[in-house]
Amino acid sequence: MQIRAARIGDVDAIHSLISAFAQYDKMLFRSKSNLYENIQTFFVALDEDEKVCGCCALSVMWADLAEVKSLAVREDAFGRGIGRNLVEAVIAKARELGIARLFALTLEPVFFEKLGFVRIERESLPMKVWSDCASCPKQDHCDEIAVELLL
Repeated sequence: MQIRAARIGDVDAIHSLISAFAQYDKMLFRSKSNLYENIQTFFVALDEDEKVCGCCALSVMWADLAEVKSLAVREDAFGRGIGRNLVEAVIAKARELGIARLFALTLEPVFFEKLGFVRIERESLPMKVWSDCASCPKQDHCDEIAVELLL
């Protein structure tokens, strides 16, 4: 397995991964145009055939705050440490940028806790509320749990 920065040619595979989870309401859908606009925020995992088998993005929210977004791993690649390696790549990039706090909104908090994240109140993330949450279809009934890692 290899982790690298995403490239334009990875957009279709990233879109397929995210859409597969979004159709089951496990993550927010992202359009291809959104992915093209934000491709520089993504990392991808490549399998032994050099096909994209996972993705994850780092979204800077403010001077001291960034979010782990769109973490998805192809179902046939579960259990091989791909999600962990993708999040570790995002953590390394956040440290390189000088980010002090990294957070995620997730339905899988235990996964993030194994990486050192701790649960926090969603309301402690005001910059998030002003951005994605304001237009999220799950806004009034959000079931995601906020987790944070201090860097």
